[in-house]
Amino acid sequence: MNFGDKLRMLIEEKDMTQKELAAQLNIAPSTVSSYVQNTREPDFATLRMIAKYFDVSIDYLLDYSTGHTSSVQENELLRIFRTLTPEQKEICIEQTKVFMKLNSREKQTAKSS
Repeated sequence: MNFGDKLRMLIEEKDMTQKELAAQLNIAPSTVSSYVQNTREPDFATLRMIAKYFDVSIDYLLDYSTGHTSSVQENELLRIFRTLTPEQKEICIEQTKVFMKLNSREKQTAKSS
C-alpha cells in the first residue's frame, strides 16, 4: 500500500476530513489532497508531523518493513492494537485466544479425519 492510501485510511479512521488534517498540521488542504491522490510526497519534516499526529511510525507510512514483523497484516495489527485503551487491549487479547483455540480444534479434527 502506498503512502497516499495509508494516509487516506488514517484520515478515515479518525473520522476527519483532509481539510481538517491540513488545519491540524498547518499545511494547505491542496497539499494533503495531493498526498492522498499519490501525486506528491511529503518532505521529511511533514512526514514526521504526520507520523506524530497519527501516532504511527514513518516506516508504517512508507510501507517499509524492518524485519521485526513478518507481514503487512502484522504491522497493521500492531498499529491498531497500540491505539486501544488498556481495557480494549485485554478484550482483544481474549478474543484472539478464542481464535487460537478454534484453530487448534480444527487442526485436531483434520488430523483425526
